[in-house]
Amino acid sequence: MSEEAWWVYRGTGVPHRRVEDLPEAPPWRRFARAFEGEGDTLREPPSEPVDGSTARRLGRARQVAAYQADEKEIQLVNLALHLRRPLLVTGRPGVGKSTLAFAVAHELGLGPVLRWPITSRSTLGDGLYAYDAIGRLHDAGIRNGSALVRPRRQRMASGIGSYLRLGPLGTALLPWRLPRVLLIDEIDKSDFDLPNDLLNIFEDGEFEIPELARLGPGRQRVMTADPHHTAMVTGGVVRCSQFPFVVLTSNAEREFPTAFLRRCVRLDMAPPDEARLAAMVAAHLGHMGGDGQDAADRAQELIAEFLRRQREDGAELANDQLLNALLMAGRGLWDGEEGQHLVRNVLLRPLNQE
Repeated sequence: MSEEAWWVYRGTGVPHRRVEDLPEAPPWRRFARAFEGEGDTLREPPSEPVDGSTARRLGRARQVAAYQADEKEIQLVNLALHLRRPLLVTGRPGVGKSTLAFAVAHELGLGPVLRWPITSRSTLGDGLYAYDAIGRLHDAGIRNGSALVRPRRQRMASGIGSYLRLGPLGTALLPWRLPRVLLIDEIDKSDFDLPNDLLNIFEDGEFEIPELARLGPGRQRVMTADPHHTAMVTGGVVRCSQFPFVVLTSNAEREFPTAFLRRCVRLDMAPPDEARLAAMVAAHLGHMGGDGQDAADRAQELIAEFLRRQREDGAELANDQLLNALLMAGRGLWDGEEGQHLVRNVLLRPLNQE
């Protein structure tokens, strides 16, 4: 696979700063620097957490470093980056749709992925911000009750921003110097209105927070979806300077409105082949799931059976099922007939088999 000159994302898993050379957005996707001249500065993405809070999910550093995107995936990721359009990734559960977002963030150095998992109850407001009005009223009552014994500075220390937290989408739309990566996971589980509601936000690159806007043109510090980080919001409006790299994943459980689809770059992700499965196994479990020739043979046999069931039997199998099977096979289940039965018929049981 030869690298093309216009690629920003290369799909190698090796971090680089080529995103700094991303060409200017097309005129119809260009967003002004937020409140230029009013003291706001473009923000740098935070560093990855060092407390281990995100080290588990998706294998994180080891898996994304080993993730080998194919040429089709690389091409469409780069189209989304150049055009400043969301990337709609469709495929079976467990094929690596979500991992792609983490791989792009890792390689391009775009900071922690902002993840918004979607359910049937999710609304646009959930992704933008949350305001704890009850908590503020409660604290105001306590402060008023003790006003006579508390210094004036202490009584005024907690403003409205202390009760307002930007959601993953709201945080992604802050004026970052480089685009943040936003993963909107399983968008097909949303109600009918959410995709259309997202269109206006994606087109405008901004939104208003009424609770702050009614306070006037001043600046308020609010919490963000990045743990222990805050941001300044001017005039109650959050406005991006770089459109985020948005990955929307779908298990193809529903159809989307035409207006939504035409604004997305669409990637249909195929199940991984033997080479990509072997790389995934190595990232999670070490070389081929263990040491020695027996471990390599066992891994190759299970990978071959995993692929055969998908291709010939039409079985829906997720990648993590293969990892579970290899892990338990390496712990002794593969040594006996009963254990092999458990691996094949329980751990590798198709998701579409009742």
